[in-house]
Amino acid sequence: MTEHLEPTPTEEAPVESAASELPAEEIRASIEALLYAAEEPLALKDLVKALPDASRQSIKQQVEELLEQYQHPGRGLQIAQVAGGYQITTRPEYHERISRLFSSKPPSRLSIQALETLAVIAYRQPITVPEIMALRGLHSAGVVRTLLEKRLVRILGRKKVVGRPLLYGTTKEFQIRFGLKSLDDLPNLEDMAEVFGEEIASQLGDAMKEMVELESSQEDETTEPGEPDGAREEDTENESPQGS
Repeated sequence: MTEHLEPTPTEEAPVESAASELPAEEIRASIEALLYAAEEPLALKDLVKALPDASRQSIKQQVEELLEQYQHPGRGLQIAQVAGGYQITTRPEYHERISRLFSSKPPSRLSIQALETLAVIAYRQPITVPEIMALRGLHSAGVVRTLLEKRLVRILGRKKVVGRPLLYGTTKEFQIRFGLKSLDDLPNLEDMAEVFGEEIASQLGDAMKEMVELESSQEDETTEPGEPDGAREEDTENESPQGS
């Protein structure tokens, strides 16, 4: 009799554990509410922290369910994957109608020079100001300060060369501003208009093409074996930028 009753508590333990898991519908509804209320994209780890009664696997599964639901036609909202997280936004095709009723202050526009510098940093990060100047052919220190103030660019450290110049890269705000899931989603040169806008696409594309060509020529000139990185950086800083 005793041997028959002993396994009973062990068998009931998994049942009690399963009962503590939130139902799938509640997990999905909770995720939807969290994404709607959040001001910034929420990563999977944020959702896990907000839903301690649900497993990570269950949360991930319900996120995928929501993504599929919001992809159906006829919806005014979408779940965008931005900056490594998820965010509920209005669909682009309805922005004009929304603006008729809600006159929100548009984000400050960037100058052509700022956009070109931002593109150089985004595609070639980490990069120093002297390297940016060599690629653009223009003084860029002031533009980089502007991008820092707008939190589109951040300091990543110092380059281990003569003078130890600061290294710059893009921020999470940059990914949010331009709707990028990650830096891997940076567009090709021919697709830049979709991210940076038609009005600067031509100038920005030309600047990027010149940058790639110049970088390629510099690599060809500095392929001698045994040449220290410091000498190459010092030469770059001492060169007079050529106008492009």
